[in-house]
Amino acid sequence: MRATLVHVETRNITLSLPTETLRRVRVIAVERDTSVSGLLAETLETLVREADRYEQARRDHLALLDEEIDLGTGGEIPSSRESLHER
Repeated sequence: MRATLVHVETRNITLSLPTETLRRVRVIAVERDTSVSGLLAETLETLVREADRYEQARRDHLALLDEEIDLGTGGEIPSSRESLHER
């Protein structure tokens, strides 16, 4: 089975990092057999996917709040507040 390559338009950015941070990022990139650019792209793509999943979950949960949920009470409150809080 051959993988299909999809062309994704990319843009270059300029990033400024403290020297020590850049040195450590380069080491991490080498350890992961990638470039600093590849490491950063992967990290940012993960961040975007997580943000997208969070937003979808938020929308799903808000939609659930809009639904009428049958609690089996027939719309009646079976007990008074006072009776529930009697000691």
